[in-house]
Amino acid sequence: QVQLVESGGGLVQAGGSLRLSCAASGRTFSSYGMGWFRQPPGKEREFVAGINWNGGSTWYTDSAKGRFTISRDNAKNTVYLQVNSLKPDDTAVYYCAASRLRVGMPDMGQYAFWGQGTQVTVSS
Repeated sequence: QVQLVESGGGLVQAGGSLRLSCAASGRTFSSYGMGWFRQPPGKEREFVAGINWNGGSTWYTDSAKGRFTISRDNAKNTVYLQVNSLKPDDTAVYYCAASRLRVGMPDMGQYAFWGQGTQVTVSS
């Protein structure tokens, strides 16, 4: 079992940056693949980025490539999402999730544990 708590969201102007953090409880964090998802207003939750258990492999949706960077620090039980060049379309609740499969691939069904989310609002 792992509990996840996101932070770092907020209101930012278009073109700005944020660093989202997801702190995990438990001593087995390093064995989980991690993912970031987002849910824009009135839309379904979608995959943004994922990272495998040791940070050696990452996955990104096309809209995130070149602007978002996922990373993890297993010593701190934390996964990060650096989001740059933000656009109003990036406005969403951002969630982190943990997968026992040790990879962070886009399939939402592989993630067993979810945080409560952090709101990112991008103004034009």
